[in-house]
Amino acid sequence: MSSTASGKNATWRNWGGNVTARPAREVTPASVDELADAVRRAAEDGLKVKAVGTGHSFTSIAATDGVLIRPQLLTGIRDIDRDNMTVTVEAGTPLKRLNLALAREGLSLTNMGDIMEQTVSGATSTGTHGTGRESASIAAQIKGLELVTADGSVLTCSEKGTEEERALFAAARIGLGALGIVTAITFAVEPIFLLTAREEPMPFDKVLDDFDELWAENEHFEFYWFPHTGSTNTKRNNRSAGPRKPVSQVSSWIEDELLSNGVFQVAQWMGRAVPATIPAIAQVSSKALSARTYTDIPYKVFTSPRRVRFVEMEYAVPREAVTETLRELKAMLDRSGLRISFPVEVRTAPADDIALSTASGRDTAYIAVHMVKGTPYQGYFTAAERIFTAHEGRPHWGKVHTRDAEYFAGVYPRFGEFTALRDRLDPDRLFQNDYLRRVLGA
Repeated sequence: MSSTASGKNATWRNWGGNVTARPAREVTPASVDELADAVRRAAEDGLKVKAVGTGHSFTSIAATDGVLIRPQLLTGIRDIDRDNMTVTVEAGTPLKRLNLALAREGLSLTNMGDIMEQTVSGATSTGTHGTGRESASIAAQIKGLELVTADGSVLTCSEKGTEEERALFAAARIGLGALGIVTAITFAVEPIFLLTAREEPMPFDKVLDDFDELWAENEHFEFYWFPHTGSTNTKRNNRSAGPRKPVSQVSSWIEDELLSNGVFQVAQWMGRAVPATIPAIAQVSSKALSARTYTDIPYKVFTSPRRVRFVEMEYAVPREAVTETLRELKAMLDRSGLRISFPVEVRTAPADDIALSTASGRDTAYIAVHMVKGTPYQGYFTAAERIFTAHEGRPHWGKVHTRDAEYFAGVYPRFGEFTALRDRLDPDRLFQNDYLRRVLGA
């Protein structure tokens, strides 16, 4: 099957609806060779190149007026190596399909984010993560990468390669699409295991007072705080010997669909129509989800459906600064007159060794703020960002922020290492777009 290249294309939109682009052409390659050809042709035609997955980034990281590469034909598992406990998967494979395929093979990733709609390459290239005391982002579970660079050549790299390959590996696991187009990823996997999830409400002040213990005592701890209330919903996931006790279908429908998506959507509509009702709605929302415990395979515990469309900003702060940062966020909201109907999500990650990982070189906590799609978010996000950056926060590469290369050079010790590698691999900036020009410099 050959790749499809269309002429002038319709407008491309991201999932959040806040980014649009009109590429000169779209290409859907069916093989790595076809992708390499598309890259070479774009260079000959003087066009920039970007690959786009499912558009789950809220930044314009994948937007281009040049050639838009769609990887949906580059999907599936290439190889499972049970001796080394790795799986090699094509870049366009959705995380959902990878999780299902691994489960059928009795395997699992160690950790994952809370949604699985993204492609493996889109999720890892932007630093997508879940929460974990010892287990880190999806990109930190990468053992090898294959990518097409600006001259159309195919490079592979791993932590075990030559010095040059190791340098590429240190950067390309979270490469922002700036070093080349990822075509395949090798992940570490392990035999499938069970997690017991314990979800329960807890007062905001108690979570902050006990945060260090909650983090230390649980493999995966996270919580949601409902602005305008003193309430949170906490979630602790820990490995379990079983037996498997999944959420019943009825309970799952009530909690995950009716309350978390259906009623929540109605609450968002009401809040948009009459903002003054938001604090009252928040009080009800924060009490709607009751405590529950269940045990299941990892992806059924880590991930959940997200049907209410939103726009998001998320910052990584040093873990020791998280409670102070959250108290400042709450104080800002209490005095601001802002009406926020979406919960604030808090997660953690251990330090890793990836050049542009938000957890690079430091133990990290993540604070994510959201607004429902279509509502003006700038006032809230600007005020929140001021707090996050005061703590040397690093924004998620795929979520709304206003930072630039000068800022990143100050908060990422290995920023220069990344940009030097980019100068070598893409000197003519074939993979450049407005977003990369801002965050990496020209």
